[in-house]
Amino acid sequence: MSIQKPKGTQDLLPGVVEKWQYIEEKARDVCRRFNYKEIRTPIFENTELFQRGVGETTDIVEKEMYTFPDKGDRSMTLRPEGTAGVVRAYVENKLYGEPDINKLYYIGPMFRYEQPQAGRYRQFHQFGIEAIGSADPSLDAEVIAMGYLFYKEIGLKGVRVEINSVGNPSCRSVYREELQKFFAPVKDRLCKDCQSRYERNPMRILDCKKDQEYGVGAPSILDFLDEECQTHFSKVQRHLTDMGIEFVINPRMVRGLDYYTHTAFEYKAAGIGAIDTISGGGRYNGLVGTIGGSQIDQPGVGFGLGLERVLLVLEAQGVDVPGVQPLDAYLIGLGEAAGDEIAKLLFELRSAGLTAEKDYTSRKMKAQMKSADRYEARFVAILGDDELAKGTIMLKEMATGEQAEVPIASLADTLKQKLS
Repeated sequence: MSIQKPKGTQDLLPGVVEKWQYIEEKARDVCRRFNYKEIRTPIFENTELFQRGVGETTDIVEKEMYTFPDKGDRSMTLRPEGTAGVVRAYVENKLYGEPDINKLYYIGPMFRYEQPQAGRYRQFHQFGIEAIGSADPSLDAEVIAMGYLFYKEIGLKGVRVEINSVGNPSCRSVYREELQKFFAPVKDRLCKDCQSRYERNPMRILDCKKDQEYGVGAPSILDFLDEECQTHFSKVQRHLTDMGIEFVINPRMVRGLDYYTHTAFEYKAAGIGAIDTISGGGRYNGLVGTIGGSQIDQPGVGFGLGLERVLLVLEAQGVDVPGVQPLDAYLIGLGEAAGDEIAKLLFELRSAGLTAEKDYTSRKMKAQMKSADRYEARFVAILGDDELAKGTIMLKEMATGEQAEVPIASLADTLKQKLS
């Protein structure tokens, strides 16, 4: 029996991976325009980082992490999300000492043990951004706008923005008590997870898919915001309105991570079944202090965006994503001497910035022409003994069928001129 890939993973093969590259290039371009710089953190970290940073009452920490002891019997975890690792790097490398805020982005694999389904894998990939060092509500709006613009520019249709304020620790403590009073009569009917959350973090009950019916009529966090939180939330809304980004307020939105404060947001789009949330994020003003200590605490805001879901929704919406790009030229050598010259020519074309290929299996010319068609080569250059003796090569444009002999020495320049 052959060895197969683990459940919940996928092989990204040629023809598909080019679509990933296109999406990633779009993400990098948006980050460049917004002045976000790339950061790359380890794929595995000390388990404590995620327990402290993500939160022990989250599904991620309670159920989904890939945790293992290393050879030194230290507990390690494959990263289930990107923010905690970025904040750890921010603290460890003393980026908080810089005068400007740190605007960072990452693209890479994450790992969660959960039941695979449409757009959801055990190894998945995220594009995320983190802006650390400012509590300015215009930064919240910038982050929301950045994700919205990314979706718009890759061609996603019908993207909606939902926002909420989850307050600060002060007003959340009051809200927590009210939620416990509300859920007390039905506590015994809640699922096992939510019975545990009732004591530790009752806001997470609102996020539970199993207990939606018991949350109907629950008090809204918006009714418990203090003046600081109300002002912050109002300014975020004003900035989004000024940017022309439509949004709706969803007072039941909690998000699945414990570190959020103030603004929480999600992007919605049709195309992945009943669950229409494609990504989200929020502000996390206490996370840096939780990981690095209160003396260096800095406010932050960011989002994490799953690339698998992006591609799934694009496909469902019928949006064409560029795949394999056509070759500039396919070179054919007829005879041993011509074949040797083709190998040299191929390197010259590639060195000149052109995409070029040739046959490596000594097939006949008809089979090589079929390969040129499969590669969607724009030009085919054919070199035989007669052309080699004259120092020329036959150049054929595949779209028109036009062909002409050109000097071998100027093949690269000729191709560049015709391709431009």
